[in-house]
Amino acid sequence: MRATKAGQVVARVRHAYSVRMARFGPEGGDAALYGLSALFALGTGLLAGLSAYRVWAWFALGPYAAAALVSALLARRRARLGAAISSRGSGRRRRLGSARAWTLVLLLVGATLAPLAVEVSLRNDGPPSSHVQPEVVVIARAGTRLSKGKDPYYAIVRHDGRVESAVPGQPVYESFFPYLPLMAVFGLPKIGRGPVRVTDTRVLFSIVTLLVVGAALLLLRAPRDHKVRTLQFLTVLPSAALPLATGGDDLPIVAFLLLAMALAQRRRPGWSGIVFGIVSAMKFTAWPLAVLALFVARDRQGRRAPVPMALGMLLVAGPAVVPFALSNLRAFFDNVVLFPLGASGVTSPAASNLPGHLLVLYLPFLHTALPAAVALVGGAVVLRRLVRRPPVRAGEVLMLTGWIMLVAIAFAPATRVGYLLYPADFFVWAWMFDGADRSEAASLSPTLAAVT
Repeated sequence: MRATKAGQVVARVRHAYSVRMARFGPEGGDAALYGLSALFALGTGLLAGLSAYRVWAWFALGPYAAAALVSALLARRRARLGAAISSRGSGRRRRLGSARAWTLVLLLVGATLAPLAVEVSLRNDGPPSSHVQPEVVVIARAGTRLSKGKDPYYAIVRHDGRVESAVPGQPVYESFFPYLPLMAVFGLPKIGRGPVRVTDTRVLFSIVTLLVVGAALLLLRAPRDHKVRTLQFLTVLPSAALPLATGGDDLPIVAFLLLAMALAQRRRPGWSGIVFGIVSAMKFTAWPLAVLALFVARDRQGRRAPVPMALGMLLVAGPAVVPFALSNLRAFFDNVVLFPLGASGVTSPAASNLPGHLLVLYLPFLHTALPAAVALVGGAVVLRRLVRRPPVRAGEVLMLTGWIMLVAIAFAPATRVGYLLYPADFFVWAWMFDGADRSEAASLSPTLAAVT
């Protein structure tokens, strides 16, 4: 009885909050997100240890603050107009929508593209490793090796702990290529003789991300406001703007994952599998969603179709990954498995102060036991969930994958806090896909009522 009353109280509070926030519309949400982004940029500018992060922060702070102010004014205007917008205010709605869109465009320039251009330009004027994350250098080197017919996986950790084939004059960790083979494609522009402003890997990361996200949102069936919120997380909020300006290799991954989910929603399991195969041949972080998406694969008639999706994945990822793995299994394993897990004996710059890293730092004997325990316990929990209540909607798959990624990132011995963009994006997408399902159900209900 108490639990029921508590649930009713929570439901009433949630309803009252929703009604109150609805007065300010999506612009109110924009104002809150942009305001928090401005605070994040301020904190980053004051506290970040990396010069690249500080440069981004001071460039993005002004645009975020201005966007928050403009969005707050738009939200206030919507609240004042109230019912006039919903009844006979189509022109007012369009003006508010246009103002919101232009705010987003200007923020894309001010918080994402301008800092990116400055970071790339500063790298051109300074040492090769300044104003850039190590992954940009590593991927560029892998692309160069690939263009010359060489294996991008060459660093091997010997039994005595020394790294064989380390690049002279570079940090030892930059000798490792902790990605799957297709990621090296992003390093191919570096083989040209053009200036760094053109050949920097981050430029291609940004172009691909924007194009793929745009294609995915065009394909998606979802409420427009939900699409805009997703676009914000993938282009202008710090979850995207900071990585694109300083590193950016995870943004194309999430962009391709969104495209694959959009194709799955369109009931194109084969094409969705092909896109999943492409992104799964780039980075292991794509694998959890690629596997769980099989539960919601449907054909044009609405029947379950995991086989075409799985075949699409295998036909792309298999030929892209297997030859590299077989050519030098030891190097492949050291680079792609041991080094990212922090089990190679080489210190990785990706070791953020998350729970897993802190536990291993103060209790070194957990270095091997912790990942094994997390994998076993987490795997058992996920398996039980899939057996008892398998996901049937895209939103469920995305929510489950978000929690899996959150736990894995938190308890990995060597990971970076930037990887949290994966669960953050997955949670936002789950909300978006659930909104699409509700809209579809609402559109079908009058028809069903007429039939019955």
